[in-house]
Amino acid sequence: MRVPVRGVAAAALLASSAIVPAIALAASSAHADAARPQFGAWGFDLAGRDLSTTPGADFFQYANGSYLKTLVIPSDRARYGSFDALTELSAQRLHDLLEAAAGKASATGEEAKVGAFYRAYMDEARIEALDARPLAGDLAAIAGATDRTTLAMQMGRGNASFFGGLFGVGIINDFKAPDHYAIYLGQAGLGMPDRDYYLKSEFAPQKAKYEAYVAQTLKAVNWPDADEAAKAVVAFETAVADASWSKVEQRDPVKGYNPMAPAELAALAPGFPWGPYLAAADLGDPAKVVVAEKSAFPKLAALYAATPLNTLKAWQAFTLVDDAAPYLSKRFADANFEFHKKTLSGQPAQKPRWKRAAEILDAQVGEAVGKVYVAKYFPPESKAKMEALIGDLRIALAARIGKLEWMSPATKAKALEKLSKLSVKVGYPATWRDYGSLSLNAEDLYGDVMRASAFEWARQVKRLAGPVDRGEWGMTPQTVNAYYNPLQNEIVFPAAILQPPFFDPAADPAVNYGGVGGVIGHEMTHGFDDQGRQFDGTGALADWWAPEDAAKFVAQTKRLGAQYSAFEPLPGAHVNGDLTMGENIADLGGLLIALDAYHVSLKGKPAPVLDAVTGDQRFFLGAAQVWRSAIRDDDQRRRLSVDPHSPAHFRSNGPVRNIDAWYAAFGVKPTDASFLPPDQRVRIW
Repeated sequence: MRVPVRGVAAAALLASSAIVPAIALAASSAHADAARPQFGAWGFDLAGRDLSTTPGADFFQYANGSYLKTLVIPSDRARYGSFDALTELSAQRLHDLLEAAAGKASATGEEAKVGAFYRAYMDEARIEALDARPLAGDLAAIAGATDRTTLAMQMGRGNASFFGGLFGVGIINDFKAPDHYAIYLGQAGLGMPDRDYYLKSEFAPQKAKYEAYVAQTLKAVNWPDADEAAKAVVAFETAVADASWSKVEQRDPVKGYNPMAPAELAALAPGFPWGPYLAAADLGDPAKVVVAEKSAFPKLAALYAATPLNTLKAWQAFTLVDDAAPYLSKRFADANFEFHKKTLSGQPAQKPRWKRAAEILDAQVGEAVGKVYVAKYFPPESKAKMEALIGDLRIALAARIGKLEWMSPATKAKALEKLSKLSVKVGYPATWRDYGSLSLNAEDLYGDVMRASAFEWARQVKRLAGPVDRGEWGMTPQTVNAYYNPLQNEIVFPAAILQPPFFDPAADPAVNYGGVGGVIGHEMTHGFDDQGRQFDGTGALADWWAPEDAAKFVAQTKRLGAQYSAFEPLPGAHVNGDLTMGENIADLGGLLIALDAYHVSLKGKPAPVLDAVTGDQRFFLGAAQVWRSAIRDDDQRRRLSVDPHSPAHFRSNGPVRNIDAWYAAFGVKPTDASFLPPDQRVRIW
């Protein structure tokens, strides 16, 4: 269950675990009085500003600095801010729903299943008594493997078990035929966040602690020669890292789309038993698979063939225990937390058990929980208002495309055609997932997680026989996030994000346009960022650009990338402008589109001035407010390596430096630190 396929990633507002292109939001409490904004008198926290600085010196600090001075990151978090506060609210609501389901003796159907799963997770006494026993059968299977084919078959069952894999397998829309599903294979096999953790000297301390954690984990299940086995496991993963593509390389959807027959795959990457692997994944003998990191596959397969069997078995045993640890006794769960959260992200304390329960149920049976969540917490009028806002921004983006000076009429026509085909999902799915055949047991947490994973994988495999379900969602309604999926040319906004500070029906319109309007525009722009622009209006990977227009686009994106690569969140640690390119383009485009939509909404009338703050100023302040947050240094360093999103500080400051209206709104001068001369401002969408 640690083997995602990374083709083109779903463009999400925050980091997303989806395997198709996707993007993500937070307030501190439910909106108790619909007549009053949650923040300040008109939707923005004026007291949170830092008036000792100026907008042109550091806009993020100006908008949020006083709030940040008093912000304390909770001990069970590595980062905290607007998004996280909303996530906390969503978690508390889920907690209430789960407690009710678990305590309802008369519960039936999905409510009974959810209640049983929750009770299983919360039954600490039983989990402690079982200790490592749930692992016994799987560990015995690994220890008893006599050849690499047997281990590869265990890897093939990874989507329905805790077995790790050197390769990941997933089922998503075919890039070239998006009305049909395809089987995708991608590189995997690493227990740390990214290849950089194995290969770069600045991560040497984390790598040393990882080896100690591997040894600790193997000793906990009495694996023979655990210390030596741990050294071999980390050496093996280091070789895997060296053979793997970087996250920047993985962002190229053209290079990552390599369809071939299984026989061609076997010829490309001999040394790995592909047939038994695919059969164990319940995929039989498919006519076609799509390989993501094509040049890495021969290296990884050769490494698999050359690595001693005992090392592969120790590696598989470790990945099994590491993935299962959150569902085992305290000694396993605590060790897992100490490395993955405390060492890698600097998070001091484990989350309360009920929060972890809410997270796992959201991940495993999220729509069963979501159905109840929506009925209780998502007012229908929010959906209607959101759809109206999206309509305004669609018009604004069309107008901006029509006025582009750098794009030819022919490419503009194609861009407008793609925009016209953009579909929108708000709140929750029209058809809920059916969990009727899923069996869950209040006395078997380990089995519940396995059965839920197997149920989901069987659902995905079954889809191969039919057309793509375009009504399916990649996030649950209770998720504080949003995303764009290029394979379906759709933008999706779960219910939980449609709350302050992103969206407040009682707030001044300028603040809402800066907040949720910027989010909407962000997701729309993902259809035209450096990845999304390579897909057409049907969701197919297709080049619809005139070559000269594509060259002009790339030239502008390189300038934007250079701006972001100059940002230094920590001493010696810079933003990766190439890794964050798509999100940076979307942040900039999103604000421009939302600002235009706000101006159109005024219908020619001047915006009112509130507390000496103009309409455009309120727009930009509302946009900055959604990013106010603090982060621990270890987590910041981790995110700079793996996260396609820039740090919050620069998601606020980076875009506005390229927006003329921001300079005019705040009187930013050439002597200000954030000032860019007009000819250096990036102008894409």
